[in-house]
Amino acid sequence: MKILVLLFAIVLGFGATCKKTADDVSVTAIKYKHQQELKEFSQQPNLLPEVVIVAPRA
Repeated sequence: MKILVLLFAIVLGFGATCKKTADDVSVTAIKYKHQQELKEFSQQPNLLPEVVIVAPRA
């Protein structure tokens, strides 16, 4: 009986470790994707309109 409980605990521990690793890999993939997008945007020119204030001074 003790062996079954020990094996069950080992399997649960291994499953939890695999789940944590999978979550870490997905977070790392999302961060990498964001870095690639930022790198892509840094190579493009500024496309925002230029605002010129033409109000007379008081």
